[in-house]
Amino acid sequence: MGCRPVRSSGGLPAPISVTTATRRVPAPGARCPVPAPSRCLVLGTGPVPVPAALGMSQATYNKIWTDAQKDLDIQLQMEREQFLQPEKDRVKVFKMLASSYIKYMRIFRNLEEAHDGLVHQQKRAAIRQVLDGVIGRILEMKKEMVALENSEFHYIDNILEDLKLLPEDIEIPIPRYFIKENLEVLQQREKMLDEILCDAGLQTQIPVKAMTFEEAVKMIQVAERARQGRRRAVFMKQMYLEDKRKRQTKLQVQTGPNPDDAATLIQKVWRGYIQRKKTEKMREEEMIFLGMSLPPHLKAMSSSQLHAKQINAQQGEVHERNEEVFIKDKLRETEGLDIKETLEDQIGQCFIECRHIIGRFPDYPTKEAGGSATIFSEKTPEEVAAELAAKKEMALQKKSQKEEKEKEKGKEKTKGKTQKTGKKEEDEGWKMAPSNFLSIMEEGSSQYKAVWQNRDKGWDLFQDHDLELIKEEKREEVEEEIRVQVDELMQQKLENLKLAVDGEKSGKQKKGRKSEKKKKTARKKTSELEEDLTPDRTIDSLYRELVEEGVLIKPKTVYLSDYVGEYSYLGTTLRQVDIEPVPSLADVRQLTALYGILPLGSQTVHEKAPLVKALLLAGPAGVGKKMLVDAICTETGANLFNLSASNIAGKYPGKSGLQMMLHMVLKVAKQLQPSVVWIGETEKTFYKSVPKAEEQMSPKRLEKILPKFLKALKAQDRVLLVGTTRRPFDANLKPFCKVYQKIIMIPRPDYASRFVLWKHIIQQNGGEITNLLNISCLAKVSDGFTQGHIVQVVRAVLSELRLLQMPRKPLRTAEFMTPLARQDPVYREEEETFKAWYAKTPLGRARGRALAKSEKAGKGKTK
Repeated sequence: MGCRPVRSSGGLPAPISVTTATRRVPAPGARCPVPAPSRCLVLGTGPVPVPAALGMSQATYNKIWTDAQKDLDIQLQMEREQFLQPEKDRVKVFKMLASSYIKYMRIFRNLEEAHDGLVHQQKRAAIRQVLDGVIGRILEMKKEMVALENSEFHYIDNILEDLKLLPEDIEIPIPRYFIKENLEVLQQREKMLDEILCDAGLQTQIPVKAMTFEEAVKMIQVAERARQGRRRAVFMKQMYLEDKRKRQTKLQVQTGPNPDDAATLIQKVWRGYIQRKKTEKMREEEMIFLGMSLPPHLKAMSSSQLHAKQINAQQGEVHERNEEVFIKDKLRETEGLDIKETLEDQIGQCFIECRHIIGRFPDYPTKEAGGSATIFSEKTPEEVAAELAAKKEMALQKKSQKEEKEKEKGKEKTKGKTQKTGKKEEDEGWKMAPSNFLSIMEEGSSQYKAVWQNRDKGWDLFQDHDLELIKEEKREEVEEEIRVQVDELMQQKLENLKLAVDGEKSGKQKKGRKSEKKKKTARKKTSELEEDLTPDRTIDSLYRELVEEGVLIKPKTVYLSDYVGEYSYLGTTLRQVDIEPVPSLADVRQLTALYGILPLGSQTVHEKAPLVKALLLAGPAGVGKKMLVDAICTETGANLFNLSASNIAGKYPGKSGLQMMLHMVLKVAKQLQPSVVWIGETEKTFYKSVPKAEEQMSPKRLEKILPKFLKALKAQDRVLLVGTTRRPFDANLKPFCKVYQKIIMIPRPDYASRFVLWKHIIQQNGGEITNLLNISCLAKVSDGFTQGHIVQVVRAVLSELRLLQMPRKPLRTAEFMTPLARQDPVYREEEETFKAWYAKTPLGRARGRALAKSEKAGKGKTK
């Protein structure tokens, strides 16, 4: 008869709650299942006392900002030296671009951390300007790298090794101000969306069933009888154990106990227990020594980390404090009258001096030209008079210049045709394209040096704003507001003076007629979608209609960091052996952030960075395409419009109905930007031949109107069209690639990503990983399966009953084998079909031509 070792802790293990084991705890910013949730971090409303440690943390963030500005100055200086001259060696060019890309990414990470941590309003505004410039420059670098390699995926592990950096250092951080700055608006919009869904009966809520009195009594009786049965079972078990113990004592009295046997048994159990504990401890020490697991003091969250989290939450309260409006009103009250009087005196004096020099009163500058501000741009009255006279001469010369330009254009067209062939033959080398963000970064850097570099405010505990700087900024705004009022008065005075002294009249009517003609011609140029088909309707009514029709939907709360995947460490090595590596999930995550999240989150970046209007996510079923769409919406707070063929089938019938639907979508998306327009199974919109089973759905409704929809989107409109497809080879390739300018191929996960995925998903669903569970074996066996398959397998194994059994029955590798065998993997033939399709896309063809040229050049060298 064997005995179990006695537990050292003693007593029964603590009961595990089913809810805490099976349900994931929502992260900050996660959407709650209540009727009025918020996908953003909800800050407290009461006054929060700021601790003394907050001042210390501000010094740390100031140092991070200072270091980032120093790195940025060094990088800008390197760009001026390296990127000015053309370079013929493409390998050297790519190394230059990749190293600059990595350095900008580190600067981006530090600036974002400083911007989120600092409380000072003016400092945050200065950092925000440079931060937008760095983000835009990263996107420009990415565009140059894609054009150079003809590939969206780049492998720079050798450059990371040279710079002694980790792959985590080039992971793109999502700026937290995307959500924090629009927190109240997003909360109100989400609350309104939930109310509309509830009113329309589209909200997925747990139904609450009302009970009758008899049903309630019956349920109580069942529960009470079950309780009595359990108590009786416990009582009977106790009686059985007592009888058994009495029988055993009788046998021992008859035969007599053997002390040596009892001592041997106790020693055996105790020695086995002690040896197992020693072995476990030695194994843990060995794993820590090899770097395979963390020491105990690093696993647990320290008190300082908890304190830092509390401080970050309190900083959010201090961010909201702002005295700018109060200061502006106070300046208007105290200095407004003096500013108005001085402006009137200066403008009047200027008119008198100009008439004394010219002999008549000058024309008053228009609002478009800047009003009276153009008069006082540090110029004397003589210079002002000369400028007014020069304007008339310039107007006469414009006609002759237009004619000359037209002649020159005709000559350049003929020259351009002959020069194009010559440029192809003579490769002058690569040269960096002009940037829209270098001036922004340089301006921000000079502002930092002039204002903030030597400005010490360590004595200020709160450090939330600088009063003198706010006064300087707001004084200029107040002066501009008063200047507009003064311009109206002085313009009327000038007209009266002209009538009284010179007898002249103003010619406003002619200008008005010209502007009316311009407006009429501009109206004719507007396209069908840009015409306002709903001028008498508000945005709220259009929003409500789209929600009720199911076109505007609620995205799931998914963050980009939830898309788990490991970096590819062998990309450069495989390319050196002429083997094209399979992209990793970390690369897909980076491309989604670069093309989807960063431009949508910042207006400045979207207007000046390389414009991406449409994005295609293509890959097998279960690789997380829809998850990435939801992540884009969650990280930027964007609205989600569903224009999938299955969703719009039977809605807004006819050509006019389709045009009205797209007009409403475009109008609401522009007004409530950022917005994402999603087309699921987008290959159906561009079918080569529509299957008979789907003819009633008319999936090709959007094929001809989608290019017009994209044409209506301008640089200032933060609207992104995202398509997802698992069968892109069913679509007609030419119109398909014409709509989607950026295509991201999502492969099945590799071994490293599968290892991280198994571990993450098991822990996410409440499982515990022990030595009995071999994650490496699971990652090896699941080759060919996608993330969706792994999620289904883990959920099938980790049921509520299995989670309750977890403390006394740890998870084993064999438990996951049977559910995994029931899934259908991604076969080699399907992968080859995807690769063959991608090779036919414009970027795939360019990549193939580049590889063919390099092979020819290599053969020529060997000969």
